[in-house]
Amino acid sequence: MSPFLTIATVLCVVGISIGQMLFKKAATVLPATPGWQDWVFNGWLLAALALYGVTTLVWVWILRHAPLHLAYPFMGLAFLIVPILGWLFLQEPIHLRTLLGGALILAGIALAASAT
Repeated sequence: MSPFLTIATVLCVVGISIGQMLFKKAATVLPATPGWQDWVFNGWLLAALALYGVTTLVWVWILRHAPLHLAYPFMGLAFLIVPILGWLFLQEPIHLRTLLGGALILAGIALAASAT
């Protein structure tokens, strides 16, 4: 993959990861028994859906220009990015196992991305 396509792919995964943070925030502001208006007027949820919509369009563009076997392994980055964002912005705990697993995923992505 070209450097531009690689950067676009990583940015797409980062966008999806940020979307997960927005979904989590949306879930935390819902009342115990939400009504339809709690869903429809949930700004966090609307932002998450909008971001997911944009990243889906970018992902389709990426798949138009990159082989799936090279692009898709990058989605594994979300398994590391999401817990780190959760730790940074939502004060969720992060464990050494998560970081070690993320390091293994990074190694797999590097291996898959180096194949031509």
